[in-house]
Amino acid sequence: MSLLRVLGRPMLASIFIAGGLDTLRHPDRVAGLAEPVVRPVTDRLRALPDRTEDSVRLNGAVQVAAGLLLATGRMSRPAALAIAATLVPTTLAAHRFWEEEDSGDKSQHRIHFLKNLGLLGGLLIAADDTGGRPSVLWRSRHAAHDLRREAHIARRAFKAG
Repeated sequence: MSLLRVLGRPMLASIFIAGGLDTLRHPDRVAGLAEPVVRPVTDRLRALPDRTEDSVRLNGAVQVAAGLLLATGRMSRPAALAIAATLVPTTLAAHRFWEEEDSGDKSQHRIHFLKNLGLLGGLLIAADDTGGRPSVLWRSRHAAHDLRREAHIARRAFKAG
């Protein structure tokens, strides 16, 4: 594993571990902000908890667990996708800059919205990072190609023999 991955993954994960822990401990701090986003999602997905505080706690737990996986390099690709999935509703709930009237608040929320957008981009890159190893898709395509080639050679040998 490259030094950049060894250092970069824990750096990227750190904000989600810290934020997730804070959300687990104090869901009431963000439940009010999350309500407009959580309610429509929980109405569509019955598997999610009905109470906003429970949904917020679940979001925090996913960020902590996936953040630890990403930081340690274990199952880092699905962990990055899981964090990315939690970041979208978090950003939409907490940084609704388009609804702010005060220009100072609007500017701060826009900055945090764009910061989260940048983090989302980093998570998507991490989710695509195979660590220098070929992806499962690449390996399966090449295995299928090799099988076709071997079958063609076997057919030619059978016809010649």
